[in-house]
Amino acid sequence: MIELSHVTKTFGGKKALDELSLRVPQGAVYGLIGSNGAGKSTFLRMLAGILQPDEGTVQIDGADIFENIAMKERFFFISDEQFFFPNSTPQDMKNYYRRFYEKFDEQRYFKLMSAFGLDEMRKIRTFSKGMKKQVSVICGVCSGADYLFCDETFDGLDPVVRQAVKSLFAEDVAERGLT
Repeated sequence: MIELSHVTKTFGGKKALDELSLRVPQGAVYGLIGSNGAGKSTFLRMLAGILQPDEGTVQIDGADIFENIAMKERFFFISDEQFFFPNSTPQDMKNYYRRFYEKFDEQRYFKLMSAFGLDEMRKIRTFSKGMKKQVSVICGVCSGADYLFCDETFDGLDPVVRQAVKSLFAEDVAERGLT
């Protein structure tokens, strides 16, 4: 279960989150809707342990997230801004994530890379924005993590790929038996 209790986060005097309390039960799928600057990315960065709240607590399954390396292997964060190591290929990123996610599904990775028409040996820096997002989604879905946090998941994807990613998420939800 994901639980936030009285979480506040301020940037330069502006509150991005103000006394947010929320419970997300195990097995649930949630989407965040809001205008730019509403705090969606801040919320997700806190769930991913990237940001620490100024006040309140952020816990997953009863454990604090910030600076908790053991808990971080239980979730995968697909950021709105993709990060890859300089000169890396999708294969390099797969190998990197396999070290941290013991349930990483390498066979599924190969299947999805092929289905999306992505060359795992090509330098990611040469990929379009949408292709980079696809690599992140593939690595996230294949990680085997208990929780998948997605920020601006469909940004940069063309309509055909957007539908394919939606189908991939729907398949993942069905396989996990989530609601």
